[in-house]
Amino acid sequence: MGRVIAYAAGGVLAVVVLIAAAAGGVVAAIFGGDGAATGEVCLGTVTNPGATPAGLSPEQARNAAVIVAVGQRMKVPVRGWVIAVATALQESDLINSGAATDHDSLGLFQQRPSQGWGTPEQIMNPDYAASKFYEHLLRVPGWQTMPLTDAAQAVQRSAFPDAYQKHEARATEIVKAYTGGTLPSCDPVAVSAFGWTRPAPGPIVSGFRTPERPEHDGLDIGAPRGTVIRAASAGVVVTVLCNVAGTSYPPTGGPLPCDTDGNPGLGGCGWYVQIRHHDNTGGDIVSRYCHMLRQPAVRVGQTVTAGQPIGIVGTSGNSSGPHLHFEIHLGYPATRDNATDPAAFMAAHGVPM
Repeated sequence: MGRVIAYAAGGVLAVVVLIAAAAGGVVAAIFGGDGAATGEVCLGTVTNPGATPAGLSPEQARNAAVIVAVGQRMKVPVRGWVIAVATALQESDLINSGAATDHDSLGLFQQRPSQGWGTPEQIMNPDYAASKFYEHLLRVPGWQTMPLTDAAQAVQRSAFPDAYQKHEARATEIVKAYTGGTLPSCDPVAVSAFGWTRPAPGPIVSGFRTPERPEHDGLDIGAPRGTVIRAASAGVVVTVLCNVAGTSYPPTGGPLPCDTDGNPGLGGCGWYVQIRHHDNTGGDIVSRYCHMLRQPAVRVGQTVTAGQPIGIVGTSGNSSGPHLHFEIHLGYPATRDNATDPAAFMAAHGVPM
């Protein structure tokens, strides 16, 4: 399954590197459950929005609640919530002050109108201020694998770059107060010496351009609904779309046709992602991941790492049941002419399928 039918919108495992499955990227859906095994994609869910974390005043708690709520709304991995709260603890002690300090710095994150963060009125809105912080954080390559203080400093450009680290433990406890007392954890992922990893566990249930399915431009991995889908290699996300019944829809945050199960006659890749990679000669490779359950956990333009969660297995679009349809294309943009057998490609890059 999984062919994109319209675009109306816009070796040997020689070395194994263990990376955290949460490494990098803005996510695009909040899934229930208790970790990677249930398809949570290393996300947090706010379950107690009215919490007053220990040691915070009601005002501080309200501001912390806004920061985590914005993180959830923007589908930021929970690590980002901790970084944001730690940053606000350092910059303002979670007090939304309108008294300018350090030139014209204002608000929870001491953002400066003169530096393009927004108008004073906007910056004094905690929701806006948190949104701008997350927007900048998500542009920092590898932010989730950095020490907290380095990630915060990459956004804030503070004269005291090491000041944020001391707030990590407290910020973690504050965030946990809003998420039921725990934070999600994820299993490590094996990445080959070539920089590639399996996008999902499971057997191949349908191969590349078989005699029975000569137009099947990828392979289908029989993974259960809710299984984490991971970026097969590092690269840049170039497509996030809902593709169904001849039309492609960009993510809106609201309901779309791909949010329900598809069927074999429907047509389309459902919720899908394409990632553009570069080989060791500078050539382009595109990987495609179809039939996700919900809006994918990444955005166009986002840099991802090998093994980074990008979504979860579903059965949206032209699909007869939960699985991951996975394609590899030797060139950009991805076309039928440059599709290649993913199993052979991955084997040559140290990842037996």
